[in-house]
Amino acid sequence: MFLKTNPIFLLALILGYLLISGCDKMQVIIEANNYGHDLADSTQQDTTETDVTATRHPDGRQAALLSAFFGLDDGLPRIANKGICEGASGKDGMPVVFSHEIDLSSMQAGDFRVVSASGAIGKITCVTLAPADDVGESRTVLVVGQYGSIDDQPVSVEIIGNLLSKNGQVNFRGARNSVIALEEGPTISWAEIVPEDQWDLGKSSTLLPWGGGSACPLGTRQVVRVTWAGGVTKPGGQEIDDNERTAYRVTMSVDGASEIELVPFAIGDLGDGDNSHELCLDRDGMPLIIEFPAGLVTDPREDLNPQTRAEVTVG
Repeated sequence: MFLKTNPIFLLALILGYLLISGCDKMQVIIEANNYGHDLADSTQQDTTETDVTATRHPDGRQAALLSAFFGLDDGLPRIANKGICEGASGKDGMPVVFSHEIDLSSMQAGDFRVVSASGAIGKITCVTLAPADDVGESRTVLVVGQYGSIDDQPVSVEIIGNLLSKNGQVNFRGARNSVIALEEGPTISWAEIVPEDQWDLGKSSTLLPWGGGSACPLGTRQVVRVTWAGGVTKPGGQEIDDNERTAYRVTMSVDGASEIELVPFAIGDLGDGDNSHELCLDRDGMPLIIEFPAGLVTDPREDLNPQTRAEVTVG
């Protein structure tokens, strides 16, 4: 899950709001009231009509659900009614990561079916791309509803409607995956080279703790986007810093021959509460593998991450 619900985070948000200027306060109010409304859908039926039936993309990759993470059990905060969808407060939260970016216009709550260990079919309140809404991030859908508990956890999620990739070339209908249990910590689901036209070097995050993260700094030579199964922070809810940056390892091929291991010189996509980090690299080469050690970041339940790795895909 993405949203930070611990008292430290909420206190920091309130204090930050009190310290900014009057004009900025008004902008925060406007952004908060408008945020997320156009990224969510509560329609209980699949309404997408399409002739697209392909489940394998021209890039060779199968349309698939890479992960589904039972992040919160009845834990979405009251503000979720505004920032996610009406009725989200107090519901379960499950980020689902897709193999390809999805077409928002083809996404309905009725496209998703979640089944618990007892065989019960969950009730989906809404689905949303928030807060993973930066350019290139439209592969994580937050599924909100009542579909399990600590004693009867969701075990599978399946796409039962026509849900298309962003470029309209594949249909995710029939894709399914098992669900990562509530007690498990977050892992890396996806890593990709970010095209240069998406870098936006030097950009700051928004005034809100969601709605657009910071970019890599000037001087960056390459960017690798790492997508976690759910939102991650330091234990306690604070944003990651150099301690976590220096824990990331990138295996890179240089000149098509030797391989080296390096540490990103900076981290982007911070300050927006989503499940992605941008690893900012100051060396040319072909990134191959991303690794991150156990025990440094947590999900909103404070479950620590296990050791995790992912192969890097060319975007």
